[in-house]
Amino acid sequence: MTSTLAAALLRGLESPTAEAVSSDDRLSGQGLLARADDLRRKLATAGLAANEPVLVEMDNRAGDLADLLGVWLAGGVGVPLHQAAPAPVKKALAERVGNRFTLESGSLLIEGNAPPVRPLLAGAALVIFTSGSTGEPKGVVLTHDALHGKLQALSRLLRPGPSDLTLLPLQLTFVFGLWVAMQSLIAGGSLQLFKGYDAAGLTTALSRGATRLAAVPTLLRRLLDEPEGHRAPGLSAVMTGGEALPQTVAEKMAHAWPQAGVFDLYGSTETGSCDFCLPPSEQVTGRGTLGQATEGVAYRLWHAEGRPATTEETGELQIKTPYAMAGYLDRPDLDAAAFLDGYFRSGDLARQDREGRLQLVGRAKDIVSRGGNKIAPLEIERLFQQHPAVSAALACGLPDPRLGESLHLLVVAQAPLTPDELRGWAAGRLERWKLPDRIHLAESLPVGRTGKADRGALAQQLLAKGEAAS
Repeated sequence: MTSTLAAALLRGLESPTAEAVSSDDRLSGQGLLARADDLRRKLATAGLAANEPVLVEMDNRAGDLADLLGVWLAGGVGVPLHQAAPAPVKKALAERVGNRFTLESGSLLIEGNAPPVRPLLAGAALVIFTSGSTGEPKGVVLTHDALHGKLQALSRLLRPGPSDLTLLPLQLTFVFGLWVAMQSLIAGGSLQLFKGYDAAGLTTALSRGATRLAAVPTLLRRLLDEPEGHRAPGLSAVMTGGEALPQTVAEKMAHAWPQAGVFDLYGSTETGSCDFCLPPSEQVTGRGTLGQATEGVAYRLWHAEGRPATTEETGELQIKTPYAMAGYLDRPDLDAAAFLDGYFRSGDLARQDREGRLQLVGRAKDIVSRGGNKIAPLEIERLFQQHPAVSAALACGLPDPRLGESLHLLVVAQAPLTPDELRGWAAGRLERWKLPDRIHLAESLPVGRTGKADRGALAQQLLAKGEAAS
């Protein structure tokens, strides 16, 4: 029986305008269907069991999407894995999944025996392993029905159509890239995939009339700094998320692409992505906030004392949604810790102002405890990004024998600046104890596999250099 999600893709790919293009391949809707059906037959012949996981190595090729659809048509569960992942990472993930089928560059490899039946995978579409910036990656199980329901809700919000050409420089191994790709094809539209930041490819596609772009703020900032990055006559929608959207980037987009509506999205893999949206109509009045909860999403702020947070109090953002994960693969202990009263514990700290708007304060795990004082790196970054010569900033804490933790800030400047000048500028705008102990200057921010700024990578770089508070 074809799942709701696969059926929606099949209908979309029947459209004469459906197409997926990458630097490696170009497949029409009919071409995607033919490849998917070929894989379905191979998996059925090889004895794929219902809800059996299949590792699908991906490199942002058009064929990757056909392979994923083929797994679904055969009744399997797709487990995306980046083709360029190191061999030890691939081995560790395969051991976690216990799969016998692997799709490698379009070829089907079979090894070992069928894994045990997992009730959690009944009706599952995907197992997406989180980036694992801290600790062991977790396998998030998303069902066909939940993912299809979320895509329907997001389509009513974003309104993609068959005439749209969507540019996707987001990895298909992560939920943001996957839902954008599927949404485009379900709508019968065209999709152009990029393996990452490709300045020439993106600027060319924008200048030729691409209508939609999905990217993290770090990539948008780089694109807008390109001499040709402002030429986008057909661009009507920009979907961004994964990290906070700096005011400087938002202003650059408004200036460069005034005709394009910006959808600033917030969510997590565990909730099916995109739980909040700051829509184009609120980009000025609501800047710096999460905007409105998306369709079907309920939320609350939960104080550390175990009660609802009151107005202007900081609490953990907790989310209840019908599109949430079924659970973590083989980790029921983590499932129990992830939810409270049916609400997913995001780990993000937020506060609600008197107008009812939510503003992120930071990640609970990212909070820097400096001399007993709690500092949210996101607050520090937002302040320094207001400096006219600063294009990007990233803060983190490092171990300090005197303070417990010291606060470090990396700044990307677009004009000559010194750390002392920056510290002096901030002194009148920030409490003294929140001023960074060290300010570092660089040409770019460290980024993780998702293409967004990576706070953990910054801390590791600074520690490797022997940096310490002055």
